[in-house]
Amino acid sequence: MFESLLGKKEQNSSLENKIYRMNLTEMRSYIKNNMTNIESSSDGLSLVMDKLITKNERTSKRYIQADDMDSKIKKAFELVLAIAIHKKITVHIVEQLQEFLAVYKDMIVKYDQENKDIYISRFKKALKQSIENIHSMSNLERKMNVLGS
Repeated sequence: MFESLLGKKEQNSSLENKIYRMNLTEMRSYIKNNMTNIESSSDGLSLVMDKLITKNERTSKRYIQADDMDSKIKKAFELVLAIAIHKKITVHIVEQLQEFLAVYKDMIVKYDQENKDIYISRFKKALKQSIENIHSMSNLERKMNVLGS
């Protein structure tokens, strides 16, 4: 009944390969649905979050490192915020957002202090909004099932 909201489906290997090769700017275009050859989907959002969270098996490093340039860190943070407010968000992606905050909390706080920014509060607000969006979608889906549509 709520499979679309949970979002734990079999991943498309073609989509996975495309996202694996994308840089932050391309991922942002994908999330904003500005790419002509590929449409954003919940699977794609999840793959982007995986790319940001998981460590590379060969290098044992994450996509974003503490010693990266501020511009790269800011682009990654903005990308995650865009994912958090995306219309195709699922419960699985919300869990990934929470994991992102846990993994990068120190980096976020450091970035905020050094650049006089407020990303930690923006992430918390976006996470709250994404959870509210999930609740709204589940209520709508529940109503649709009751009406028999």
